[in-house]
Amino acid sequence: MNSLLLLMAGFFLPLFPLSIVFNALLSRLCHPVLRVMLILVWPQIGVLLLAASGLPLSSDFFLGWGLLTALFYAWRLLTVRDLGQWAAMLATSAWAMTWAAATANDSHSLHAFVLWLSVAPALLILIGVALKKRFGAAYAGLVLGLARDLPRLSALIVIVVLAAMALPLFPAFFALLQLLMHTSIGVAIPVLLTWLLWSWSGTRLLNGLVFGPRSGAIADDLDLRLTWAFTGLIAAIVLLNLIWTGA
Repeated sequence: MNSLLLLMAGFFLPLFPLSIVFNALLSRLCHPVLRVMLILVWPQIGVLLLAASGLPLSSDFFLGWGLLTALFYAWRLLTVRDLGQWAAMLATSAWAMTWAAATANDSHSLHAFVLWLSVAPALLILIGVALKKRFGAAYAGLVLGLARDLPRLSALIVIVVLAAMALPLFPAFFALLQLLMHTSIGVAIPVLLTWLLWSWSGTRLLNGLVFGPRSGAIADDLDLRLTWAFTGLIAAIVLLNLIWTGA
């Protein structure tokens, strides 16, 4: 395998500290459409580089590096309260597991794998826009108990965070399930631990935004048409994934 191409892929399927490039670039982009496009396109470039270097991956070094990176960023999620940073670190942790998937999959499967893992971070960026518009920041702890006064926005936050936690029905769940079915126990353990950390940090994020006694500024709930647009988008993604996986 071409080690130089693998190293270049490490920028796009982020390996720490090469992952700093993606996180810095995402933080500098202000327009939400550009941020979403970056999340959707960035890992696909990494898969192209992996394919150019030769698949399936045969390097235990890059496999181990990817799993450690996934664990590291999953652990960092526990301390992050800004929704934009949370989305960036979730994407970094998720894409790093592509190195494990690359040991048993072709490029066609890997393109789908990173796409499904990119859905939740992209939706989080859009939810962050709705929060910033109302409160000036998308920061857990700035406002509490949104469920009481903003039920529509709260419901969407819960659904998107559940998608980020890779719960059943959401695309990341099937992507991780497929990865676990085609890997060894030595790889499955760090993948499961990463998955557990996502769930733990997602629960903490919801407790800091949606549940609990109400505090913070008063704001309008999400517009009904926008609520239906978000709901339709999420339903379409779930349905497309179910058709793709044959679940």
